[in-house]
Amino acid sequence: MNRRIVTLLAALAPIVVLGIVGSLVTVPYVALGPGPTFNTLGTVDTTVDGKQVTKSVVDIEGTELDPTTGNLNMTTVSVRDGLNLFEAFGLWASGEHGLVPRAEVYPPSKTKEEIQQANTADFQQSENSAELAALNFLGKPVALTVTKVTPDGPASGALAEGDTLVKIGDTPVDTVGAVQETVAAIAPGTQVPVTVIRGGAETTVPVTVGARPNQPELGYLGITPEEVPDVPFDVTFNLADIGGPSAGLMFTLALLDKLTPGELNGGQFVAGTGTIDSDGTVGPIGGIRFKLIAAADAGASTFLVPAQNCDEARQNAPDGLRLVKVDNLSGAVDALDSLNSGGEAPSC
Repeated sequence: MNRRIVTLLAALAPIVVLGIVGSLVTVPYVALGPGPTFNTLGTVDTTVDGKQVTKSVVDIEGTELDPTTGNLNMTTVSVRDGLNLFEAFGLWASGEHGLVPRAEVYPPSKTKEEIQQANTADFQQSENSAELAALNFLGKPVALTVTKVTPDGPASGALAEGDTLVKIGDTPVDTVGAVQETVAAIAPGTQVPVTVIRGGAETTVPVTVGARPNQPELGYLGITPEEVPDVPFDVTFNLADIGGPSAGLMFTLALLDKLTPGELNGGQFVAGTGTIDSDGTVGPIGGIRFKLIAAADAGASTFLVPAQNCDEARQNAPDGLRLVKVDNLSGAVDALDSLNSGGEAPSC
């Protein structure tokens, strides 16, 4: 064989091997990047009774709704798994994706199905919290229902599943946090009257407060209270195959926009992210830089950022995207109202 050909083949061999290895061997990383965004004021195609129908992303039935325009987009992060070496390098080099160890997203101790179930549960919780946050903000009635009574707990035999809590002692309670705070302040061993609605009638039952496990200095009833809407209309969220808790804030704002006069977004394209509690507290999320890219690519001009994500957001904000710092629901509404009237808003 011609020496020149041999030399050429010898030089090409490592390249061929690298090409084979790079295309066949997967890396222990996943790529995070901008995911799809969804206008919570818009519609989505979904399946009902086996038929494809178009529904509102946030659907409210049983009450009059105020017209809305523009966008209040929730944002997501995409996850790409099973990457080969070339794919991983290409995504990293794009500047819009980041590589993280696969174990951070898919812990080895859990199956993909278990992780998906947990993400779905978080998303459903964000829907529940969004409805409650909106109703609490609007002063609409919310019932505080006992969903579980610990069989051997202090309240066993006195309180029952389905009871609606009204007062603990002389203190009215209407949130889970209020129950926890009120009971914790009662010395263990103290008998306290608990007022509930049971079978449509208000009644008061005595309960001797126990000691909280692991914190025996704090009071404990051994019940699981849950806030549930007590309004004459129904709210349904129609996004499927989305996981995690970070849609809470934008779902809440969509509900407020539909249930109150005027437009929260001023008819403009607002996007954002953030968890929300029933009391309106906005919490931090992961992947903020990818969500900012997704929002900018979709056409957003303003992005609502949880306060605890502000530092990272400020360092990764796309040009032309206004960042609005949000601590709670009231702050988000006030900021949007200010922007709509030509004023300023808290910025990251």
